[in-house]
Amino acid sequence: MARVLLFGRLADQAGWRDRSIAAASLAALRDVLAADDPDLAEALDGPGVQVAVDKAIVRGEAVLAAATEVAFLPPMSGG
Repeated sequence: MARVLLFGRLADQAGWRDRSIAAASLAALRDVLAADDPDLAEALDGPGVQVAVDKAIVRGEAVLAAATEVAFLPPMSGG
């Protein structure tokens, strides 16, 4: 099972910050999340949201192992 972390407004919207979810790939994980909460799935696909797999930002697909950590990061702002 992958450990899924949500930060900022994504965690607020989902109502959770940390969850274990069985998925073999990032696409499969997104499918599980979409089936559970379509509004969250839409937010995760929003502009500026980044995904880190085992603390490295990834773009596109990734294979997930049993102990993989997947973090969804909202857009950053600041000055």
